[in-house]
Amino acid sequence: MSNRSTSAIQRSAERGPGLASRTLAGFIFASRWLQAPLYLGLIIAQAVYVVLFFVELWHLIETAIFEGHISETEVMLSVLALIDIVMIANLLIMVIVGGYETFVSKIRVEGHHDEPDWLSHVNANLLKVKLAISIISISSIHLLKTFIEVGRMDGGKVYDRDGDVLYSSEGVMWEVGIHLAFIVSALVLAWIDKMSQHHPAVRRDQVTAGAIEAELARPTTVAEDGFITVRVPAGSRLPEGAEVVGHAD
Repeated sequence: MSNRSTSAIQRSAERGPGLASRTLAGFIFASRWLQAPLYLGLIIAQAVYVVLFFVELWHLIETAIFEGHISETEVMLSVLALIDIVMIANLLIMVIVGGYETFVSKIRVEGHHDEPDWLSHVNANLLKVKLAISIISISSIHLLKTFIEVGRMDGGKVYDRDGDVLYSSEGVMWEVGIHLAFIVSALVLAWIDKMSQHHPAVRRDQVTAGAIEAELARPTTVAEDGFITVRVPAGSRLPEGAEVVGHAD
């Protein structure tokens, strides 16, 4: 790299952004903590689902054991309701942990024996795909409950004990259509995530002027000939005005 280019980059690195720019940038970056109360609220919602789970479980035990008049279909529907609560709780955990890790701050759990496998490479695209898959799982549980209920359909409708309509043939078709829409959405998100990995917007090994400025901001040693050595990956494209004056062995 020539003396002129090195001097220009070094002067730019020494000046840096102004006080107002740094203050505004720091304020904007700190605004991410406004999302922290949202995740705390989701933790409270998680606690509510824990209470709801045990209420449903106690209702199942009370009906099956103490009252002793419960059919196999009713047991299956109650178990599916419990599974539905668990799936929603899993979705909440994924949003809380993955969202906080991605958008607020790093969760320092490296090396912990309970660290989730997906947390080490979580990003916004991966989080969206996992959320879509979780929504499909929840929708599948609801659809299975519907299929169990429509077994007693009379005249295209299912009535409850009070005579109100619980399910209809048209409503079942809408549920199937919405479930298929969830599946298509998940496939599209997965395809977009795969395409973004194969065609990254910026090459990782591409050297930019900002990267060189950051390198020059570190303590460096000026050689006797007036040059400053900056190591860059082989084959990288240098910024305009920079020159290669030697190669490392």
